[in-house]
Amino acid sequence: METLEVLKNRVSANKFDTTRKLSDDEIRELVAWATEAPSSANLQPWRFIAVTGQEEKERLKGVAYGQQKVADAAVTFIVLGDLRAAERLADVLGRSVAAGILPQTMADGLVRSMQSAHADPQKARDEAIRSTALAAMALMTAAADKGLVSGPMGGFDPEGAKREFAIPDRYLPVMLIAVGHPAPGNWPRKPRLTVDEVLTFHDGKDLQP
Repeated sequence: METLEVLKNRVSANKFDTTRKLSDDEIRELVAWATEAPSSANLQPWRFIAVTGQEEKERLKGVAYGQQKVADAAVTFIVLGDLRAAERLADVLGRSVAAGILPQTMADGLVRSMQSAHADPQKARDEAIRSTALAAMALMTAAADKGLVSGPMGGFDPEGAKREFAIPDRYLPVMLIAVGHPAPGNWPRKPRLTVDEVLTFHDGKDLQP
């Protein structure tokens, strides 16, 4: 499916075919596409936990306010943002230096800049959420391209998820994403606001409420 067609037709699914599974390789491929997302200074703060076992999915459902799609999907991802990603940036950018993309001096400057900025916990949190959300959208787009459906969820208890799955404090649970084959009963795509309702050209006019 073409990318623009995927964006136009993707739905947030609640109904999944419980008889159809995804292989570990298929799950790994979805995450591989997710990692193609951009991030500030190539920070790549995203991490993914693929919950596939039925008992584990039921535990996750318990901290997701009983949402059945968590248990019915072939896999439900716990999408995490690394609050201390800047600590790893020297290694990450070192790969770009080795590939001849960045000079070492530029990489060193980016590391200093990002580590200084991320000394502020709020800035580290903001970037973890911002970049990880881009990766989450890339994952859902890849899933749709492969004929799968996905359902992103912000309705869950992050601290409960950390407790149930022994997630270290450096990682912030940003969202859950249920992914699998569709079952009957999903809503059609809901209408979007028009472009004129969301776009303002910077031509001297004030942004309208």
